[in-house]
Amino acid sequence: MIEQAIQRAARDLVQAQYGIALTGAGISTESGIPDFRGPSGVWTLNPEAERRAYRSYQEFMENPRGWWENTLARPDHFSLGDIDKAMPNQGHYILAELEKMGILKCTITQNIDALHEKAGTVNLLEYHGSVAKLRCLSCGSRFRRDAFDLEKLARENQLPPSCPRCKGLIKTDGVFFGEPIPGDVAEQSLEAALKCDLMLICGTSAVVYPFASLPRIARQRREVTIIELNAEPTPLTEEGISDYLLQGKTGEILPRILKEVKKLIS
Repeated sequence: MIEQAIQRAARDLVQAQYGIALTGAGISTESGIPDFRGPSGVWTLNPEAERRAYRSYQEFMENPRGWWENTLARPDHFSLGDIDKAMPNQGHYILAELEKMGILKCTITQNIDALHEKAGTVNLLEYHGSVAKLRCLSCGSRFRRDAFDLEKLARENQLPPSCPRCKGLIKTDGVFFGEPIPGDVAEQSLEAALKCDLMLICGTSAVVYPFASLPRIARQRREVTIIELNAEPTPLTEEGISDYLLQGKTGEILPRILKEVKKLIS
């Protein structure tokens, strides 16, 4: 049964004119990064971390200097484990290869771990931001974290960092609860959802909005094919948003799909 679904997915990918991928925490748990609300999730095991996360945006906006000072004093404040040391897994690499082959036009991810970037995906929309970047709240410019010597700024009482382009307020790129999705990412993601004729959804529970609205927006068009690759069925499965589900681990199933794709185009 799964083999037939894998062959079907490969055919659909090869035939697509504008295929995109959506990814969530399920693709990164295979790289050792815990999810948030699963049985061993960060917030399941540490409810106080979840409460802090819900307060973060308001605290930042009310006192950005204090927020930065507290964060730098506690590097584990929003820790997801050794996220900086995590490496992409087969799932990340396969999506990057499908992009290089021209089969996927872009990847939109909920994940902030930068693993798609490490794996080589170029056309990447990080819907909730990235731990590897900082972002200006005024002009929207993004910078690598190491573009700022944050420890030096703290020692010299120069926090919060200011944007070198517009002097605006700099925060981490990750989107906090209550913070709007950055306009450029939201707009480009919506455009991709409206334009695609194939959406490959990998490892997302599809319950966090507005990200979860993207498959539903795509589904409004009859000509789109929506494929789910998840460990368990999701609301997308139950509501008939997806055309079919490949149940299993992304790091195991995506390589098998790629193998079939290569057979079809050889």
